[in-house]
Amino acid sequence: MAVVALAAFCMAAPFTKAQQTPTQQSPAKPSTPSQQPASPDQQSGNQKSGDQQSDDSQQQPTETLKVNVNVVQVFFNVKDKHGALMPNLVKDDFEISEDSKQQTVKYFTAETNLPLTLGILIDSSGSQLRVLDMEKEVGGAFLKQILTDKDEAFVIDFNVDASLLQDFTRDVHRLQKALNSVKINAGFSTGPIPGAGGGPVPTAAQAGTVLYDAVYLSAHDMLAKEVGRKAMILLTDGEDEGSRLKIKDAIEAAQKADAIVYVLLCADRGFYGGMGGGYSGEFDMRKLTEATGGRVINVGNKFDKLRDAFDQIAAELRSQYNIGFTSTNTKLDGTYRKLEIKNKQGYKIQARAGYYAGRGDN
Repeated sequence: MAVVALAAFCMAAPFTKAQQTPTQQSPAKPSTPSQQPASPDQQSGNQKSGDQQSDDSQQQPTETLKVNVNVVQVFFNVKDKHGALMPNLVKDDFEISEDSKQQTVKYFTAETNLPLTLGILIDSSGSQLRVLDMEKEVGGAFLKQILTDKDEAFVIDFNVDASLLQDFTRDVHRLQKALNSVKINAGFSTGPIPGAGGGPVPTAAQAGTVLYDAVYLSAHDMLAKEVGRKAMILLTDGEDEGSRLKIKDAIEAAQKADAIVYVLLCADRGFYGGMGGGYSGEFDMRKLTEATGGRVINVGNKFDKLRDAFDQIAAELRSQYNIGFTSTNTKLDGTYRKLEIKNKQGYKIQARAGYYAGRGDN
């Protein structure tokens, strides 16, 4: 079972860990190296024990270290103008640049079976009252569909604080149990309102939806030390109220963790008085997803739309390309570098907007 190491300096809201019945967990994944991740072949090689390594592989430690330091890898999707995923493309179909400087592609592959680490973040604030059951049902079915015996996932819910309901596991039943345990927590009691028909009455000064804090903690405390493909899916209306951190902090943490973020905007418009727009969180959610290579899918309170959105995400996560290059900027100074991948046929690229050099030192 992977251990959550909470940073002592973290300014975010408390990240609580739900009580879990001790059962056998899947083995913890190896931590990422202190610099950029190695290529898929090297990551596979790192899983071998010392006894299994050949003498030949041990004769080149310096060369291996250099690759670990300099290689940048980017997972991405390619779509046509109608949004259909484009398979069977090759390395020569793409160019990649960093801070507008073209880079030399060192490796390229279509990734359909590389292990996936997935975080499910579910909003349990008051605005989700009438869509929460739908989210539980469809989210549980999605996990059963997407996860293989090589993958791991965790579940976080957030309202007035963020709670880890299920740590890293490959057990879909435990993940579904965690989702089913989520209950609305709006900081309200249910006493009657004088002169009205009853309803929620605010009893706590602490406000309600620490969305940005939850994203930060999911990225920084859960995903940053993992290797390979990493993604988080947010089930929320996108409204933040009460986070100690800002949207830029959440975006930076997700980028440093190399985590793709998808947001499924789930909202009961009746909660917002029937207004057409009603909730205003979509703008920040688009900033978050575009920066990390994911996207926003607006599902409202429709069961079929939510199920279709999860199907789209499953297809994208299993239809990614992975491109790797050695940066011409060899400084590991923690600075942000902009990335751009271009397809020579003009197809749309869905990829993260950049990365932080030397991110393992943070």
